[in-house]
Order: sequence, then structure tokens, then C-alpha cells
Amino acid sequence: MTKIVNHWIGGKTVEGASGTYGPVTDPATGAVTTKVAFASVEEVDAAVAAAKDAFTTWGQSSLAQRTTILFRFRALLDAHRDEIAELITAEHGKVHSDALGEVARGLEIVDLACGINVQLKGELSTQVASRVDVAAIRQPLGVVAGITPFNFPAMVPMWMFPIAIACGNTFVLKPSEKDPSASVRIAELLSEAGLPDGVFNVVHGDKVAVDRLLEHPDVKAVSFVGSTPIARYIHTTASAHGKRVQALGGAKNHMLVLPDADLDAAADAAVSAAYGSAGERCMAISAVVAVGAIGDTLVEKIRERAEKIKIGPGNDPASEMGPLITAAHRDKVASYVEGAAAEGAEVVLDGTGYTVEGFEDGHWIGISLLDKVPAGARAYQDEIFGPVLCVLRVGTYEEGVALINASPFGNGTAIFTRDGGAARRFQLEIEAGMVGVNVPIPVPVGYHSFGGWKDSLFGDHHIYGNDGTHFYTRGKVVTTRWPDPADAPAGVDLGFPRNH
Repeated sequence: MTKIVNHWIGGKTVEGASGTYGPVTDPATGAVTTKVAFASVEEVDAAVAAAKDAFTTWGQSSLAQRTTILFRFRALLDAHRDEIAELITAEHGKVHSDALGEVARGLEIVDLACGINVQLKGELSTQVASRVDVAAIRQPLGVVAGITPFNFPAMVPMWMFPIAIACGNTFVLKPSEKDPSASVRIAELLSEAGLPDGVFNVVHGDKVAVDRLLEHPDVKAVSFVGSTPIARYIHTTASAHGKRVQALGGAKNHMLVLPDADLDAAADAAVSAAYGSAGERCMAISAVVAVGAIGDTLVEKIRERAEKIKIGPGNDPASEMGPLITAAHRDKVASYVEGAAAEGAEVVLDGTGYTVEGFEDGHWIGISLLDKVPAGARAYQDEIFGPVLCVLRVGTYEEGVALINASPFGNGTAIFTRDGGAARRFQLEIEAGMVGVNVPIPVPVGYHSFGGWKDSLFGDHHIYGNDGTHFYTRGKVVTTRWPDPADAPAGVDLGFPRNH
């Protein structure tokens, strides 16, 4: 019997009523294992209504109550991390160690939310005028929504909702319809931790559900992670309806390798950053920029390492890389490799046509490595989102920086060098939101914020960290003046002398 994933509204499972379902496949076998209910406009409205009703009390709850529940949720999430990782592997395809790593990174943001009282401290200025004080406080927005991608079905929602609900908001999550089960399990754990009904809701679906969240008058803010075209659409549409928006888009992350770099370390980093999670992550290194004469040596070192990667089902402990999420995505990724030579690139490794014995119907693709890729090639210009690494050659550091800064994306980038002065120049001159120095994937820890520049971010706020707290709250300034108690009306004795 095919499993059905339903909505989570008002603290309980709610069966889909629209009659529309989407297929969820096991990427390793290609078989449809699950159906996910797609929400109608009315079902989205029901989730928002539940969240709005819950906000009347949750928004007034104490910080101690909120953080106590989040501490309990953190303990439950930690205890069930293997179970959630298994759900991720079954529907996304990534290997179990990658899935566990995803849960661990989500836990970092739960940790941050457990200590949200520090971020929510206000400011006070006394005696700005005679007996006048000014205080600045931050208050929750109300109902907020999160729209999240398939590549991190547990981590990216946890970049959003722990901070949102710790700040006193209520939350409606619309996860990817390709791997929805982890989000529902997380909802169950939140309920088990004691989160009041309606504070966290999950609705599944497609554009119908998304558009209703963007238009709904009771949704005050929208968080999104996904491709650049959809991020731009989310930002434009939600902003037009008066909502606060943080929309994180796509990426083409570069790794600049200078001639003085440790090439073995650089090759190790390039392989793990390009091919980990099968390249299906917005912080993957998809372009290595080799400076000077090191290119041939670096490419050979990358090739040697890449050829040893074990590809197989995500639940096989021997596997280091799993399949892609869908057959259609696999075919799209393959098209960039198949057309690379015609565009002037040298195909060092061709992963198209790869299969795994016994799993021939899975969404498999092997490792691909393209060298001497022209800047105008599709494989360089587009976000491929698969295990394809492009190597570009430049003569100088300045050429490399110019090449990177010319990209419309500005998510993350890295430099590999032994020269501190060169690294310092790079981190100041490069046009990207996250920079690594001898660190290939510079994803910030939870108490710093994650976000890119240019076409990698739409909206003013990065996600989690201090930016997350500011995004999910709004400021209020209170100016107060109280008369001196010694000036109380005649006949009212407050115990203060009147001869001041």
C-alpha cells in the first residue's frame, strides 16, 4: 500500500481534501513509494487561520515558556536524528552521513533559538530629557510562512521556524513536494515537546499553495530558499502584497586557487565541495578557477580523487554519493556534460550513462569534471545543481577576481592560498555574501547569518543568526515620562518629602 503524506494543521494530521496528490519516489530505485496531498486554497487558509488563532496566546507567551518547549524539542530531535535522516535518504537519496549532517546543522539553529532571550534584549536610554526615558523593544510579526527546497528537507525549515516561533510568531511551512516526510515528523516532535496547537503547521502542494501564502492577508512575512527565478518571483509577489520577504536564490560558487596553494588540500576540498550530496546544494563549489601554471596538476589531482568516489544507494554504508532527486533532474544535469565539448570545454570525466547494478531504474549520474571551460559555456553560466565541476583557467589573481565578480550570482566563494595578504584582499574585493579562506563551503555557524549577494538574495535580511531575529520581529520605540512622586496631588501621601 502506498504511503500518503498529509497536512499538519492545528496540532494534528489533516487528510488532504483537494483530491490532488503528487508522487514521491525513491531516487535509488525510481519507484513511487509515497503520495503527498496537495493543498487547495481552502486548506492553506485553514492552516493560516489555525496559526492566526494560536498567535493570540503564543505571541503573548513568556520567553521562558517558548524556550522551555524548544529545549524539549531539541532533545527529541537529537534522539530521533537517525530516524529523520532515514526519511531524508528514502525520499531525497543522499547518503545517510550527509542526511545526519543536515540534521546536525539544523540543530545548530534550534540551539540558537533556545537562547533567543539574548537576541531579544531591548535598549534603554534614561534621562534623554527631564524625567524622559526611551526604550527600544522588538515584538513578533504574527503568522509567518516558510517555503523550502528539496535538497535540505530538514535543515532549511530549521533555518526558519525555530527562530520564528522563539520570537513569538506562529508558522506555516510549505516544504518541497518531492521529499515531504521529514517536515511532518518534525511537526510531530514539536507537538510532543509541548508546542501549542497551531503554532507550527505544514501544508504540502504546488504553485496553488505557494501563491495563496504569498497573497494571504494574514501572512506577515515569507522566507524562501530555492532557485533564483523562483526567489525573484516570491520576492516580487509577496512584496506587492505588503509582506516582509527573505528569498534566497541560486548560486555559482567559485573556488580561486592561487599558485602557492597546497594543491592536495585544494583538490580534496574541491572534490568534497563539488560532489558531496551529489552537488545538490546551493553552497556546492561548481567552478574552480586555477591561476597560472598549476591548472594541469590541480585537475589531475581532482580527477584522481573523483574517480574513487563510491556511488550507490543512500542507505548503503559504503556509498559516498547517492542518486539525484528525480529522473528529469538527472537528465537535465547530464545535458550540460553532453554539450560541454561542443562549447569548447575538455571533458575529463563523463558521468552520464552511469548506473548501479541492481538499481538500474534509479536516478543515477556519475562524477563529471570539465576542464578549460569557456566563460560563455552553459555549464559555467547556469546553476547545474548536480555532480559537475567546471575548471576555468586564468593568468592572474586579478583575472580570477574579475571573472568571479562578473557572475550574476554572489552566494559563496573561496580562495586557497598560503598568502595572508592575498586572502585579505580577496575577502574585501570579492562580491559574494559568504567567503571561505582555505575553507571550500563557508556556511556560517548558527549565530552568524547565511546569505548571498546579487541574484543569490532578494530582500534585505539574510537567514538565521541576528538577521533571522530581526526578520521575524519588528522594532518599537517607547518614550515615557513620569511625574516625580514628590509632585503628587495634595492629599495623596506616597511617603516622599515635598521639599525637594
